[in-house]
Amino acid sequence: MAELRKEIQKRKTFGIIAHPDAGKTTLTEKLLLFGGAIQEAGAVKSNKIKKGATSDFMEIERQRGISVATSVLAFEYKGHKINILDTPGHKDFAEDTYRTLTAVDSVIVVVDVAKGVEEQTEKLVQVCRMRNIPMIVFINKLDREGKDAFDLLDEVEQKLGLSVVPLSLPIGMGSEFQGIYNIWEHNIQLFLEEKKQKVSETIRFDDINDEAIDEAIGKKAAETLREELELIQEVYPEFNREDYMAGNLQPVFFGSALNNFGVRELLDAFIQIAPNPQAKESDIRIVKPEEKNFSGFIFKIHANMDPKHRDRLAFVKIVSGTFKRNENYLLVRENKKMKFSSPNAFFADKKEVVDESFPGDIVGLHDTGNFRIGDTLTAG
Repeated sequence: MAELRKEIQKRKTFGIIAHPDAGKTTLTEKLLLFGGAIQEAGAVKSNKIKKGATSDFMEIERQRGISVATSVLAFEYKGHKINILDTPGHKDFAEDTYRTLTAVDSVIVVVDVAKGVEEQTEKLVQVCRMRNIPMIVFINKLDREGKDAFDLLDEVEQKLGLSVVPLSLPIGMGSEFQGIYNIWEHNIQLFLEEKKQKVSETIRFDDINDEAIDEAIGKKAAETLREELELIQEVYPEFNREDYMAGNLQPVFFGSALNNFGVRELLDAFIQIAPNPQAKESDIRIVKPEEKNFSGFIFKIHANMDPKHRDRLAFVKIVSGTFKRNENYLLVRENKKMKFSSPNAFFADKKEVVDESFPGDIVGLHDTGNFRIGDTLTAG
């Protein structure tokens, strides 16, 4: 029991949602880079960088540079096991995304700094709001010319109906982009462009009135920054985790995923504030993750993940207890006992057989046509 609780405390399962091309897959890649899961990130559309993005692994995605099916990625970071569901933004594939949102405990919404809030983002956020899913907003592509930070914050509030609280603030934008002030940890990261693919170092200032800041970013930019920080304190509420968890307050971070900038701040704050695996409402009752008996539900069935075999894989989100290989579990709809000899854990398109999995984890089960989306598996 204590063991189970410890595993639950370690886990965070979230989805990344956005309008096509806001930089969702790129952000996923960079999160993996920080998790040490991949050594060098692969960009989605780019000839200079030869490695293809880890989460866009189906052939159609590689060709078109968009994410079609929800990819499941897992990595370890600072003692946490993080499961990311990278969801497709294109509306032709929206059905897949809506279903995936049943399996996440929180969400990161990616917004393009130049385009602002777009149609697909509005629809997806609406679904999250209906379900009170905690959301963090990441405003991406700050190395390009875009809208003013405060205008964007207003737009996010108005179009998405959110109450935001900025936890970081850009210094300049586009060609004048110099870095990010991290409100959450009170320091500045200066932007050095040549470190795109690898993890770059940051320069830290703990005091906003430090004169070294004026030297680093210039007097004018430093004054603007101080004024903007004052404005934020006056206009926006203090960050409060309970409000965030209830879906009533959304922290905002700024950055440039492609340039690997502002991503670590996002990830560090995420592991501190985002929820661990949550209880799930079933038809009969609320199932809590720390219950001893295993239960889980199928939120997606994916054909042809492996071009060499004609296979179907059912994705199961584990809600409670421990899922073990080669144990008998009950498929509730059919009232039929089943045993799984090779349950898979995911690391983008790499799958490996796992012996046991815990609440919050996503497991792939080989499907010969038994499963439907929404099916429940239990210890019986």
